[in-house]
Amino acid sequence: MVQIYTDGSARGNPGPGGFGTILRYGKHEKELSGGYRRTTNNRMELMAVIAGLEALTKEGLVITIYTDSKYVCEAIEKGWIYGWMKKGFAGKKNADLWTRLMRAYARHKVKLIWIKGHAGHPENERCDVLATTAADGHKLAIDEVYEMENQTKLGFD
Repeated sequence: MVQIYTDGSARGNPGPGGFGTILRYGKHEKELSGGYRRTTNNRMELMAVIAGLEALTKEGLVITIYTDSKYVCEAIEKGWIYGWMKKGFAGKKNADLWTRLMRAYARHKVKLIWIKGHAGHPENERCDVLATTAADGHKLAIDEVYEMENQTKLGFD
């Protein structure tokens, strides 16, 4: 069984953002993180899960993902995502990341568990540090879809 812990962060929401992910399999552990110059908290919560799932090289694994994002957890566990997909994500934000997440999700047997954020959960606290450190970093990546969709709001006319 693989355990994945995730967290996302955005400074200003929208603003600079980052994600943090911990993958654990037995005694093996790997940390992942990345930062973007302009994004949202929800996009980074999605990216944290995506990064964890896409880092796995084998298919058909049994995975438990722990997230403090009700947005991510409930959309999948309550099945809302399947209705959004049938409707082509009409009126929904982050279709690009939801599509990417569900492509990776479908390769495995995944269960999502919501945990309360900033409540002393060691792995969640570590993911928060990874995410905020990435958001505060230099040489931040460009969240191209977010910035293209929000050009006017960002002053890029």
